[in-house]
Amino acid sequence: MAYGYADRILRVDLNTHRTWTEPLPPIEVLRKYVGGTGLALYYLAKETPRGAKAGDPEVPLIFMTGPLAGTRAPSSANYVVVSLHYEIPYAPGAGHSHGFWAAFLKHAGYEGIIISGASEKPVYLVIDDNRIEIRDAQPFWGQGTRETERLIKRELGGEPDKISVACIGQAGEARLHGAMIKNDRNHGAGKGSPGAIMGCKNLKAIAVRGTGDVAIAHRQTFLETAAQWEKNLFVADEGSTTPLGALWHDGGMTRQHKVIAGRGCVAVKNLTDFDFGKAFSQAYIDACKEWTVTPTPSYNCQVACSYDVKITSGQFAGFTASLCGGGEPFEGAAGMVGILDAGQALALTDHYDDIGWEAGHGGSLMGMVFEAYNRGIITKEDTGGLDLTWGNYEAYTELIQQMLERRDFGAKLIGDLKDVARDLGTEDLRVHVKGASINIHDWRPLWGSLFGQIIAGTGAAHQVEYPRLRFDEASPNVGKKPEKVFATQKKKLWEDNLGVCMFACQGVKDVLSLATKSLATATGWDDFTAEDALRVGERTIMLMRLIAISRGFTKKDELDVGKRLVEAPATGPAAGTSIAPYLEEMVNRYYIAAGWDVETGRPPQAAIKSLGMEDVANWLGIT
Repeated sequence: MAYGYADRILRVDLNTHRTWTEPLPPIEVLRKYVGGTGLALYYLAKETPRGAKAGDPEVPLIFMTGPLAGTRAPSSANYVVVSLHYEIPYAPGAGHSHGFWAAFLKHAGYEGIIISGASEKPVYLVIDDNRIEIRDAQPFWGQGTRETERLIKRELGGEPDKISVACIGQAGEARLHGAMIKNDRNHGAGKGSPGAIMGCKNLKAIAVRGTGDVAIAHRQTFLETAAQWEKNLFVADEGSTTPLGALWHDGGMTRQHKVIAGRGCVAVKNLTDFDFGKAFSQAYIDACKEWTVTPTPSYNCQVACSYDVKITSGQFAGFTASLCGGGEPFEGAAGMVGILDAGQALALTDHYDDIGWEAGHGGSLMGMVFEAYNRGIITKEDTGGLDLTWGNYEAYTELIQQMLERRDFGAKLIGDLKDVARDLGTEDLRVHVKGASINIHDWRPLWGSLFGQIIAGTGAAHQVEYPRLRFDEASPNVGKKPEKVFATQKKKLWEDNLGVCMFACQGVKDVLSLATKSLATATGWDDFTAEDALRVGERTIMLMRLIAISRGFTKKDELDVGKRLVEAPATGPAAGTSIAPYLEEMVNRYYIAAGWDVETGRPPQAAIKSLGMEDVANWLGIT
């Protein structure tokens, strides 16, 4: 019995509409990569044809849970979507989501889903315990994610809250860069544009209902460990600041966004106006005090960072917006184009989620376009008459619709960020890492966090432990930032492989030992240690790097960062201080910490062998 794991992987070939199951990999593979991001990248490395590009039918789209997903471990609701990155030609992409989908998939008896091929017509996948169907999705094509979820649940029947639907909206259907996959209304996976890849496969949704459970090897000890972990959720670990879950619990972003504002990290007006950022943050907090905020937890989640807001006054009175737990969505959807009104910010964020478009990408793109207009680089003649003055809500929503319909000025914005910037003459205004959008805060006052975004192996993403980077402020003294980033990256990526939310881990007291013991008692791996756990995280870093190397990555690509993102802010805590002069040194020191070649960024064979990854290197043609 595969304790901790569902005992099979579901395979789907959309070329032939065939489905089948296969056993999990051998235990030695599971112990190396555990699950989640690591196991999904393992399959991606093994099965992606040489020379294939993101969105090609033969490139697998992989949904993976983890051995703690669907268990009594805290916030055991995480799944990851992995494929080739839609914006970065050499990188893998990995987007995370929560809610109930991962737990329901585990309870149906599947650890993950590997999807190949592309359907000729729109379809959706139904997983109902052992019953697997590929159904016609034409009636739902053109619908937003919220309506798609409602209609599919109605078609399937039964109790709606026992079904979870992961789906794309109009952005994924249009294969827009930044298209995401949404599930359970408040949750979604965005990094790498997995929604666009689902669109390329003509796959509208995956609906899951599961009535089983997860087998646990040492149940009593596991439950005791999970209970202690849950008790520690809001207690800081040694060397950490406040755990993220303690800040964001019960819709905490509506109360605590001022934490981001106080560090000068609010992303507004394409990262050009610190004072506007403070006003934007305060307007949001003040409005949410007056409106009705309802936390919406995920499976077995005591953090409940996601929330609904019923607007009770103003332009959108009576409307309820559904948000996930971070500040990135409303900063990207509204702040980056100069929207100050909180009602408009909520409506825009909800609209982004409904069409399935990630606010990080939309904010990076639209912030650049709005700044270009306000600086006179583009004019009304270029925009077809649209007035893109900062904060123009009506023009902004019209521009989004033009993109979805690929018409007028919006049709010029549907390529990747590099292509759009080149065509508009706005290269210096791009906020990007390696050509793709970032997790949209203004990270310039926090060099450790900024460097973590820059060095992440799947394009900019949350791959470090922020509460442990407590001395990462902007400073000409680089200190130990590169080494701390690598150390915390190993821990974060180990956690990403478990099937639990980062908010149940980041900064939490004793979480490394508790998570390690939870895995050991769930699976029966009694000799699995914290050192083994960190090596799992290091292998995940190595997987990302080996895939990138095999697809043409060079060290020059590591320094491909938008000028705006590394220039000195004009005002705020980091005013006049730029990471740019120190960035290459930080990269070199990170490479040394990782054991990689400083001149090329390539892992030597000794480093690959030390992690037992010679098979992966051979598949990828790395010698």
